Amino acid sequence: MLKEFNKFEFSNYWRNIDKNILMGFSILFFLGLFFSFSSTSSLAGERLNKTYYFFFSKHLIFTTLAILIMFVISALNTNLLKKLIFPMFIIFFLLLILVPFIGVEVKGAKRWLNLYLFRIQPIELLKPFFILMTVKILTLEKLKNSQIKYLLSFFLLISVLILLIDQPDLGQSVLIIGSWIATVFVSGVSLVFIITFLFTFIIIISLILFLLPEKFGYIINRLITFFDPTKGDNFQTSQALDAIKLGGLKGQGMGEGILKDSVPEAHTDYIIAIISEEYGSLVSILIISIFLYIVFRIIKNCISKNDNFLKISLCGLSSLLIFQTFIHVGVNTSLIPTTGMTLPFLSYGGSSLIGSSILAGIILNYTKIKLDLNE
Repeated sequence: MLKEFNKFEFSNYWRNIDKNILMGFSILFFLGLFFSFSSTSSLAGERLNKTYYFFFSKHLIFTTLAILIMFVISALNTNLLKKLIFPMFIIFFLLLILVPFIGVEVKGAKRWLNLYLFRIQPIELLKPFFILMTVKILTLEKLKNSQIKYLLSFFLLISVLILLIDQPDLGQSVLIIGSWIATVFVSGVSLVFIITFLFTFIIIISLILFLLPEKFGYIINRLITFFDPTKGDNFQTSQALDAIKLGGLKGQGMGEGILKDSVPEAHTDYIIAIISEEYGSLVSILIISIFLYIVFRIIKNCISKNDNFLKISLCGLSSLLIFQTFIHVGVNTSLIPTTGMTLPFLSYGGSSLIGSSILAGIILNYTKIKLDLNE
């Protein structure tokens, strides 16, 4: 009887899930495993005197956990998932608050919490639930015809940004702002509100940079270096760009790249440059195409949804996914200043993988062909 019930549940799941999106996420997870082995084996074996499989083994464990989380979230009752948004946001927001007090500082930035067995970066887990909380505020029935909902969502954004700027984490701040603007814009806000916000934000950031140059001077230095490479240290960016040029269309071959050995944390922040160097720009273009296809499927799915919450949520989550992808690619190709942004599903790192799996699970849940009957 139990087997029959499980079989029925699985067949229900398989029938309702968007198989194209699921296949896209699965391919990205698999590619992440493959490129993790390629980009970290020499780092572990030759520079850190560990086994060649050290980083790959950790990545495999986190990928397995991430895939499990993705399937569990995607299989949840959609109504139940909606109810979990607020408590999950509060939990991860509290973890983010703890970072300045008990966080681990790495290279001048305090962004991680040490849980003894592993470290987590709370913002990676918070991002999807930040988008969903924003949508929850924007779709509140009590505030349907009120402009207060936009003000409340703005305060929610500011509360997260204050904690990120304190770390400091410019890349995640830019990503959160971009995703928030896209989500609010899709909800039907006036352009005047968006323009007013952008001017206010620019003024606030300018004041912070002017009043606290000791802590945030690195942002000015990065901007100066970006516009004039001769006036600063652009070693990582130039190395990444050179690696992409050397790779050409077909690449240097697996393990033949030198970027992973010359740039610190290349397997996280510069993974697309490593891929381009060893496997060619054609493979990188294919990977970007997978991300674009997933977002295309998500937006196409929005058309068939009657629930306004689901529509705006899917738009916000897809913007989060595609913005992060293009920020990572932009940094690797010197199109935007260095931000230290990972590539979802492919970059090495447990927090990034778990955050990506939460995002993927929610998207798969909200794009079910036939949602739960109780919805």
